[in-house]
Amino acid sequence: MKTLGLLRHAKSDWGDARARDFDRPLNERGRKGAPLMGKHIDEYCAQRGLRWDRILASPAVRAAETIELGAQGAGYGHALPVNWDRRIYLASSASLLDVLRDQDDSVESVLLVGHNPGLEDLIFDLVPDDGSSPLRDVVEQKFPTAAFAVMEVDAASWKDIEEGQARLVHLMRPRDLDPALGPERL
Repeated sequence: MKTLGLLRHAKSDWGDARARDFDRPLNERGRKGAPLMGKHIDEYCAQRGLRWDRILASPAVRAAETIELGAQGAGYGHALPVNWDRRIYLASSASLLDVLRDQDDSVESVLLVGHNPGLEDLIFDLVPDDGSSPLRDVVEQKFPTAAFAVMEVDAASWKDIEEGQARLVHLMRPRDLDPALGPERL
């Protein structure tokens, strides 16, 4: 079994119409949500004895800032070892699966930091739509910015990951930790 964590970048700033999408930074809400989610992820992992063997991330500014602020929120006084992969930037679910299938089998757990709709679609592809996962139903409503999900994947090798092989075992959104970070607030 492999463990796959997904973290969508925190809320980004659309204020500069001239900026490239890749270069968009986090906005104020994102700068509040990222550390909160980082602390939650750290606590979740500590409670379960989980350590991310590999962090794979989009190199977009908003993803990098999410990781940096998340690490600060978790109390890390150093940068996390991140494998930046340009293929993750705005990737489809199929492209994200390709990135995952490239991982060495000694890696048991991966945290993938990226963008929608690819991350959300990856959940839909990996977790069967058979009514057995109430958390999948929540994702169908929305996988918002800074959302964190964990899946257990029934595969011995990353190369063998196929659709329908995962269980969504955890889902947390910023608004679940602080209602002020919900969609009705700007």
